[in-house]
Formats: sequence, structure tokens, C-alpha cells
Amino acid sequence: MIKYFSAKPLWPQTGLAIVRIITGLFLIYHGLELFSAAKMNAYLQWDQFKSDFGKAITYAGKTAELIAGILLVLGLFTRIACILTAGVMLFISFKLGNGIVWYNDQHPFLFVLIALVFFCAGPGNWSLDAKLFDKK
Repeated sequence: MIKYFSAKPLWPQTGLAIVRIITGLFLIYHGLELFSAAKMNAYLQWDQFKSDFGKAITYAGKTAELIAGILLVLGLFTRIACILTAGVMLFISFKLGNGIVWYNDQHPFLFVLIALVFFCAGPGNWSLDAKLFDKK
């Protein structure tokens, strides 16, 4: 019972892997909207995307979400996936949203914070990064 009140981590590799994989699955889910013409056309109706580059920005964002999600699930090039995730979600929070990350735009900003955790902590042992790049 004492270990639950300790400052020492409990199952850090397992916990990191589970959160990384679930986060990646969420990003894949949102990124798959790339293949829904109806959903993409709905985004293009937003005022923020009615510029000359609106369609390119919309498709680039969804592509980045999909790629970052796949990379996070696999634990491959995790820090690059974190940069993609943070970039897209910061754009959503501050450009598309109002930057009110403590309330209105909280969900995309939480992805930024999760990306920061994995950028700093790495993907953990349950990852292709660990298999490919960690030489023991």
C-alpha cells in the first residue's frame, strides 16, 4: 500500500506505452477524416479555411494527424511524431480556436501536453524506437 503513495514510478514503461498507443489511436481516428469528402468539405466551410491556402492547410493538418498517430502507435520516430502533433494542435488551439486553453480549446491543447511528455520522456521500451535505435 505504501508504494501507491511513494514518489517512485509504478510501471513507467507499461504506463507510457499504453498512453502513447491510445493517444496515437485518437490521432489516427481524427486523421482518417482525410478520407471522408463530406467531413473535409465541412471543414472547408469554416471561415478560417476560406483563404487561398485553406484546402491545403486542412489536408496537411489531417495528414499530419494520421501520420503522427501511426508513428505514435508504433513508437517509431516518436519525437518527430510529437513535433507534428504539437504543431497541429497548437494551430487548432490558437489559430482555429481562441487560445482559451484552460476552457474552450482544452482538448487540442491536452494533445500538445501529451506530445511534450513523449518528446521529453521518449516512447518507452515498448516501441520500435527502442528496438531500432537503442544499442545495448
